[in-house]
Amino acid sequence: MINSNKIKKIAINTINHEAKSISNLTNYIDDDFAKSVELIYKSKGRVIVTGIGKSANIAAKIVATFNSTGTPSIFMHAADAIHGDLGIIQKDDVVICISKSGNTPEINVLVPLIKKFGNKVIAIVSNQDSFLSKQADFVLKSTIKKEACPNNLAPTSSTTAQLVIGDALSVCLLEYRGFSSTDFAKYHPGGALGKKLYMRLSDLYINNEVPIVFENDKVDKIIMEISSKRLGATAVLNNKNDLIGIVTDGDLRRMLIENKDIKNLTAKDIMSSNPKTIDKNELAINAFNIMEENNITQIIVTDNNKYVGMVHLHDILKEGIV
Repeated sequence: MINSNKIKKIAINTINHEAKSISNLTNYIDDDFAKSVELIYKSKGRVIVTGIGKSANIAAKIVATFNSTGTPSIFMHAADAIHGDLGIIQKDDVVICISKSGNTPEINVLVPLIKKFGNKVIAIVSNQDSFLSKQADFVLKSTIKKEACPNNLAPTSSTTAQLVIGDALSVCLLEYRGFSSTDFAKYHPGGALGKKLYMRLSDLYINNEVPIVFENDKVDKIIMEISSKRLGATAVLNNKNDLIGIVTDGDLRRMLIENKDIKNLTAKDIMSSNPKTIDKNELAINAFNIMEENNITQIIVTDNNKYVGMVHLHDILKEGIV
């Protein structure tokens, strides 16, 4: 029979153990770390990240983070490297070698070969007395006292520590490169993340009809315009085609509650002045944030301050951006 309380206790202990191990890494951020960042930043080549076993899995993840944040990187499995994949490494490449023990047979064979090519080697290693530590040009300490595994065998805290050191490298490089959200979007065009960083109002409003009434139009015209354009609102323009307000479904309901005689009311009488607007080149996520902050469901889209269309909250939700 599974004991729920026992399971929760084990999980909490595991998380606390790994959190303590990660927190301790701050003691190991030294000159070698700073020099490693500088080496990669100034390199004309790529970063080759290698490892064996679970460290290889971490190496692949670090490569993914490097590539998505502007540092060209390639994963090379240490076992495959000594069986032909060493050809991946080019003259100007920097090699990051990841290992807990720093003494595995593959690492012992691989590192001298890389050094013979003349490439710089950065080690992410827990054991500071290891072969890898002594052979590397720079050593990034991912030292832990004990694995979260109760038998101190399964790679848990050690692989988490390796990953965090890789993240720290990536973020340092990102900041030094001045890597912006716009740059990030170039490498993440797909899915919700890509849309959040890439999709603009110009991609959305053109799919909608453009609801328009003029300031002196009567209630029946307003109701027809809102109903036919299916956005729950219409923009109000003056005789110079300047935007002066918006009439929403809510404005119509309030009008019916507050007025018995609506026959002579005009758009100007009903509208909300100074409606929220946004330029067509703004990101769709920014429009969503404005709508959420102001508790509205439509926003007016402009081009050089001229009304060009309208976007509904549902247009953004439909794209899966939020």
